Amino acid sequence: MTAPRRESTPPSARTVWAPTSTTPLRDFLRTETGSALVLLAATLAALVWANAAPSTYEQFWHTPLSITAAGSGVSQDLRQWVNTGLMTFFFFVVGLEARREFDMGELRDRRRLLLPLAAGIGGMIVPVAIYLGFNAGTPAAHGWGIAMSTDTAFALGMLALFGSHLPARLRTYLLTVTVVDDLLALAVIAIFYSEHVTPLPLLSATAVFIVILTVRALGVRHGSLYALLGAVAWVALLRSGVEPVIIGLAMGLLTYASPASRGDLERATDLFRLFREQPTPALARSAQGGLTSAISPNERLQQLYHPWTSYVIVPLFALSNAGITLSGDFLAHALLSPITLGVLLAYTVGKPAGIIASSWLVTLLSRGRVRPPVGWAAVTAGGAIAGIGFTVSLLIATLAFDGPQLQQAKFGILAAALCAPVITWAVSRATTMLPVRLRIRALLGSADTIVDLAAPVDPDRDHLRGPADAPVTVIEYGDFECPYCGQAEPVIRRVLADLGDVRYVWRHLPLTDVHPFAQLAAQAGEAAAAQGAFWQMHDRLLAHQDRLRPFDLIDHARDLGLDLDRFRTDLHDQAAAARIAADVDSADVSGVSGTPTFFINGRRHHGAFDLDSLSSAIRSARARATLDHRQG
Repeated sequence: MTAPRRESTPPSARTVWAPTSTTPLRDFLRTETGSALVLLAATLAALVWANAAPSTYEQFWHTPLSITAAGSGVSQDLRQWVNTGLMTFFFFVVGLEARREFDMGELRDRRRLLLPLAAGIGGMIVPVAIYLGFNAGTPAAHGWGIAMSTDTAFALGMLALFGSHLPARLRTYLLTVTVVDDLLALAVIAIFYSEHVTPLPLLSATAVFIVILTVRALGVRHGSLYALLGAVAWVALLRSGVEPVIIGLAMGLLTYASPASRGDLERATDLFRLFREQPTPALARSAQGGLTSAISPNERLQQLYHPWTSYVIVPLFALSNAGITLSGDFLAHALLSPITLGVLLAYTVGKPAGIIASSWLVTLLSRGRVRPPVGWAAVTAGGAIAGIGFTVSLLIATLAFDGPQLQQAKFGILAAALCAPVITWAVSRATTMLPVRLRIRALLGSADTIVDLAAPVDPDRDHLRGPADAPVTVIEYGDFECPYCGQAEPVIRRVLADLGDVRYVWRHLPLTDVHPFAQLAAQAGEAAAAQGAFWQMHDRLLAHQDRLRPFDLIDHARDLGLDLDRFRTDLHDQAAAARIAADVDSADVSGVSGTPTFFINGRRHHGAFDLDSLSSAIRSARARATLDHRQG
């Protein structure tokens, strides 16, 4: 009898020690993509409102709002509260994601920092030069900062809609570039768009920030204290004349990210087990604290704030700032305005040109040692979609201009946001028309990928299935008692049968804190391996996950025709304990926190493990391996 399987469970689930099985990067990209439609709807609503009732639109957003305490406070209109108050949380999330990329993402390999840094700088310098080419020597030159920054949410969302044929790694590359872009844009705002700086409040803000650094160095993890200190610093910066959103970015950059360690996760399991035995309020708090402390502050805060910033704050910002009154006279002036033309061409021409040229220059100067993780067609498409400069551009426009100049700048920003996806679609479409071999090269490139797997495959030690010289190797860290591993097993069999040239490796990760018979089942697999029957036992254990007790394992060995005396001895003596422990250690250093976890050619697979998702990832890895072989 086979173990019962939960048909309603999605094929991306896994048994974990942590509360979630998804990765921070996947959550970030998914939220950014989904929120793009909300942002687009808010922009259209602002345009409709501003044209249907222009006086009402402006009157509403100029409504004053004051917050006072102990006789002092802050007074601004609603638009200013959105731009300087709520947007602080947006830049806090930007800082969180930048820190996550440095600690756990593509930029954890510091050698890879050079390329997105150069691409981000080049993707800002060239657009600024184009804008100044239209406006140098005029008062409008002050608005050069409008032409710099990419809207990450809008760009990633439109990339998903208009660049479906482009490689998934382009999204990660574009994210690292726009992180650099956002950091530099915030520095520009703080330095060049802060007016009438008052020294005493600025010194007060600096002192508060030093207190924040001290508290962090002491290991204090109370979020309410950091929130209070951050609010004080925000008020001080506002009074100093420096754009206060910068404190959000600084606080995000201070918040470290790290994968959950197996020890922390096991302690969380022990605390929950204690609560299960004695469900008291004290043990409930202890269990909740154990679960919370197992996840890094960066991940917890992103989970909390990112949906709010993407689905509420940024669309509200668009609603309050994107409204412009369109008329024949306005369009006639705007289409010939140096401000509009400078912004439009800066983003549609300068942005892709700057990103492509900088990436090519780094590749040339490094003699190919540092190159984009995707092909040049994908880099071109990414540069084109980076021409959506919405959120930060609108923010700088409101700081640089007012009146007709502000309206012309907004029109240029909106026009660029409309043109950039069209250009991206055209590049993507043209790439699909190339011959297959050239298309693969143009999309995937030839850069080395980051290898997430710490322990390479050893044919003399690992359990292998499939051709020994296959171009693609799939490694699964699994647990024979894990129901999700049971769900994945027939998928793996189909992949091996359908694709043929795939090598499959099983490594043990028995989660003994949640699966009491997992360790014993792993030992049974190795006891069978000692008699040349690992895969027969592997298949049988996953097909009978409700029969893993000692007498069940003896029955399995008997049915497979194994030497029972030898099998019993190996089980009793735990002959394979060191072998299994080595697999567990390799899982730990590879950042594995649950089962099943797959690695494809050394790179961790973060997607679902249904047939389509795994097959797609394997085909992509095979195409890249074939390209590398031809180039070698």
